[in-house]
Amino acid sequence: MLAVIKTGGKQYLVKKGTKVKIEKIEGEIGDKTEFSEILFVGDEKEIKVGTPFVKGAKVEGKILKQDKSKKVWGIKHKAKKRYKVKFGHRQPFTEVEITKIG
Repeated sequence: MLAVIKTGGKQYLVKKGTKVKIEKIEGEIGDKTEFSEILFVGDEKEIKVGTPFVKGAKVEGKILKQDKSKKVWGIKHKAKKRYKVKFGHRQPFTEVEITKIG
């Protein structure tokens, strides 16, 4: 069984047992979370495509980790003004293991 979920402004293709790094959601390690914005659910026999979401479909997951990704460096620069700023950013993420698609 496959599903396409929407969370954090992005879409993810998941199946049972998949570990996914998504945009940060609230919760502690070990907590269960539920995704209700399901765009597609299907297997070899049956397919349901939402308009925009599939009604009654839910995907459940378990939070494995709350962390930050690697640092990304950026530079601001203005030509001929002697202005240059270097900055870094670490985006927080949540790692979720999909436990049930239904």
